Amino acid sequence: MKLSHVILKVEQLDKAVQEYRDKGFAVEYGKEKNPINALIYFSKGPYIELLDGSRMPGAAKVLMRLLGKGALVDRLQRLDTCGLGYCELAFENYETDLKREVAILQKHGIKSCGMPSRRIDTHGRDLRFRIVSPAALDVPFLMTYFSTDPKPVDFVHPNGIAGIDKIVYGTDPARFPLIKELCDDDRLELKAGNGIEVEFERRKG
Repeated sequence: MKLSHVILKVEQLDKAVQEYRDKGFAVEYGKEKNPINALIYFSKGPYIELLDGSRMPGAAKVLMRLLGKGALVDRLQRLDTCGLGYCELAFENYETDLKREVAILQKHGIKSCGMPSRRIDTHGRDLRFRIVSPAALDVPFLMTYFSTDPKPVDFVHPNGIAGIDKIVYGTDPARFPLIKELCDDDRLELKAGNGIEVEFERRKG
């Protein structure tokens, strides 16, 4: 698997979109009507997803738990209660399912649950994918890559940033072997502790 994206928790989505546009990033909402997220894409490598929370009603979370999706609900709940800043990391593969990755989690004694997801973005692209959330919240969540590639080609943001050069992910060192087995992306650096740090790649010259 490769790095998929990092979630940036913001205070208010519309305000954050304008703030990051003012910083020279090209930012697009996840969908045209009633968007719940916004994206900062790069031509290659991981992207950034801006969220001000899951916006999932409590009743829906209860229903998901009843349907055996408790690990997903726990991750959404953490998103709703965590502080501002980078708060979640996702890995992606290029298959149609996540069976291999679920088997790796099971080998390491970690249960998980998953579900399909879909959205029509602001360009009319039908983006379909599957997600899996490990029950261990100190392990990144997993997804298949989008059915249609939404990333721009040969694009550099107006501020000169061409991509993400490195993501530092803090977790329990006991998780390092599992995470390295799941993800072989050389942009990923693991450290003991908590938190996520992002370093950008700027256009040369």
